Amino acid sequence: MARRPASSQAGRPYDHEHDPYGDAYADPYGRDPYSGDPYDGDPYAGRRRRRRWPRVLAVLLALLLVVVVGGYFYLDSRLNRESVLEDYAGRVADTPGTNWLIVGSDSREGLTREQKRQFATGDAQGRRTDSMMLLHYGDGGTTLVSLPRDSYVEIPGHGRNKLNAAFAFGGPKLLVRTVEQATGVHIDHYAEIGFGGFVGVVDAIGGVEMCIKEPMRDRKAGLNLQAGCQTLDGGTALGYVRTRASARADLDRVERQRQFFGALMKKSASPGVLLNPFRSIPLALNATSNFMVDDGDHLHDLLRMMWAMRGVTGGDGVTTTVPIGGSGSAAGVGAYITWHRTKAAQLFDALKQDRPVPSDAISN
Repeated sequence: MARRPASSQAGRPYDHEHDPYGDAYADPYGRDPYSGDPYDGDPYAGRRRRRRWPRVLAVLLALLLVVVVGGYFYLDSRLNRESVLEDYAGRVADTPGTNWLIVGSDSREGLTREQKRQFATGDAQGRRTDSMMLLHYGDGGTTLVSLPRDSYVEIPGHGRNKLNAAFAFGGPKLLVRTVEQATGVHIDHYAEIGFGGFVGVVDAIGGVEMCIKEPMRDRKAGLNLQAGCQTLDGGTALGYVRTRASARADLDRVERQRQFFGALMKKSASPGVLLNPFRSIPLALNATSNFMVDDGDHLHDLLRMMWAMRGVTGGDGVTTTVPIGGSGSAAGVGAYITWHRTKAAQLFDALKQDRPVPSDAISN
């Protein structure tokens, strides 16, 4: 007996043409699998796509977080560290606010022979202080103070001498101790950069614009500038902050150093640099590999310092040189300058107490 085909309903003949089991690729919604949008006619397709976006976004955010965190720790590991801020008998107690000692050294490390010749740096080995600045920020505002290297101060264990001699005698540790005892201000952080690092950082951001009041020429610093606003590349900027060929020599130089470092920090933190990977990445790599900090300092400390520098030189604080009282000379020391006792005391007392600096204690 012939077998009757199955039917979907009693009394209805089997329909091969509409059998969903007859085609392995048939769609339960009756769509043609070979035409148009595969989700056309599916009432749940839009809902599934909407549910998928949060997962995709979460994955992208997780990847971004990994990149940011990994990048931070990588850059932090590139910082050069040295044990600088050590306790000693009679050390100045911690004072309110945050205090940085920022040092520019004359280390030639990182410069090629051709660069040494081009920038007129010479071939001296080792490192000596070429500039020193004390940065304070806290509830009382932000203050950037230049400490002239020819300042005549007491150097522990070495008698009275120029401030930069402390670095020559005992490196950054002795320099920090000398500054703390001369000012009464507790140093919380230390940062140092040499000639090569300075040039690299300036070039990484495409140079820094400065407005020069009058022509500047100094063969010893490899400097030849015309008057007017212009962009200084790394080598020219190095000569600009090094030269002492002006009427007030080192006092003019420290003023130029504050102005330049402020302009450098302002441009480094600008959207044109931070949002441009061709600027921001070289800047990050140059800065972290060329800054030397205390072994307790980290990248976030350095970023906070740079932001404070940007703010104070942009008008949100005070920039000054230690008030000068006079000058003199001594055997084995040479020409030096002395601090004005009353005004210098007012300046450093304000920093110690995290108060605004009195106008009488502010000088160029």
